[in-house]
Amino acid sequence: MRGQGSHATREATMDRPSPATGNRLFRIHLAGVAGSNLVDGAVFGAMPLIAVTLTRDPFLVSLTTAAFWLPWLLGSLFVGVVVDRGDRARIRQRALAARVGILVASTAVALTGTLTIWVLIALVLLHAVTELFSDLSAQALIPQIVEKERLNQANSRILGTETLMQNFVGQPLGGLLFTLGTAWVFGVPAGLLVLVVLVVARLRRPEGFVAPRESDAAPDAVVSVRSDIAFGLRRLVQHPVVRPLTIFSGFSNLFSTAYTSVLVLWVVGPESRVGLEPWHYPLLMAVLSAGAVLGSLVPSGPIRRLGEFRVAVGSWIVNSLGLLIPVMFPTWWAITIACVIVGFSNMIGNVIMMSIRQRVVPAGLLGRIGGSSRTIVFGTMAIGAPLGGLIASRFGLEAVFWSMPIATILVVLWVATQVNQRVIQRAEAAMAAASAKPESR
Repeated sequence: MRGQGSHATREATMDRPSPATGNRLFRIHLAGVAGSNLVDGAVFGAMPLIAVTLTRDPFLVSLTTAAFWLPWLLGSLFVGVVVDRGDRARIRQRALAARVGILVASTAVALTGTLTIWVLIALVLLHAVTELFSDLSAQALIPQIVEKERLNQANSRILGTETLMQNFVGQPLGGLLFTLGTAWVFGVPAGLLVLVVLVVARLRRPEGFVAPRESDAAPDAVVSVRSDIAFGLRRLVQHPVVRPLTIFSGFSNLFSTAYTSVLVLWVVGPESRVGLEPWHYPLLMAVLSAGAVLGSLVPSGPIRRLGEFRVAVGSWIVNSLGLLIPVMFPTWWAITIACVIVGFSNMIGNVIMMSIRQRVVPAGLLGRIGGSSRTIVFGTMAIGAPLGGLIASRFGLEAVFWSMPIATILVVLWVATQVNQRVIQRAEAAMAAASAKPESR
């Protein structure tokens, strides 16, 4: 027992980043996040615009969004196990390299004139598979390269950078590339992503980025993938903080994706209610991003003094109310204001929730619990997108834009009855006590 304890202590110490090394690795990781999200923003900023040139059917347009989230529903559990068993930096590098190949193939399809709505959906689906591997490994990496005391700050910088590059820079770039031609939408990002892969390849250290194992099996036992998946699911279901937050996020994402999957039909084109030009749409997303970047700059001190979970609940309610503005006031200036409000409040809530999860979940379980939770959190978005299309086809777009924010507010009120700051603190203390056990033996 004493030998096992010293081994576990050595693993935990090895996985704990030193300030100097952590800063260097974090800068490389942040640069990779910036570049990959610039590419994603350019591609997916143009995706709704490409879709509406191929069809005006709300259901088919919504399927392009559903295709992006479907792999999270079907594959997150398996990929979570892969992330916890493998070197997280290498997994991310290989996923991004595979994405380069998909973008090159997409460029060829566009150049040959064979792009249809169904081909577009298939290309989005393949792109999303690489996103699943890349994102799960990227988030699980953070506690391995950042000290626990700096997680809030690191997550703010990462989420702020993601939003800045994806929405504020990437989506307007996608709109510009769309005006040049569909092939440009895929070709230019493919070239940029090659540079990102080279940057991410520099994220390395002698011991690699394999986290200490967390399992209910004996230390030297061979654990099957199915057992690992079951263990992650079991820990998720039993967790007093992660379980209700996952349920809340699942429903919230279901409703918000139903809303956003048909938003382009409300604001773009002569048949729409607002009547914006196609190139205006990425600019709205840039305004949304500007609000999110402002949210990422909010210092953590005031949030802690007010109570971080109380602030999160307030931000989620404000976010839902902001989504009612476009249907109440279908003008470009009102929607611009709504984008700022929604981006700002969404960022604050996301930073708080990510930091809480990283503090209450052991590092060796982040992949499996991340995969289990994202099966629900992102998987529901694959359902929400066609749901929005079906409701819009049957009852009209306004029905979607009224019902989804109201439903989200009801879910926010529910999660506020399940989690509070004391529950979070008890979960943190329990994890700290469990982590200290090997050292005391």
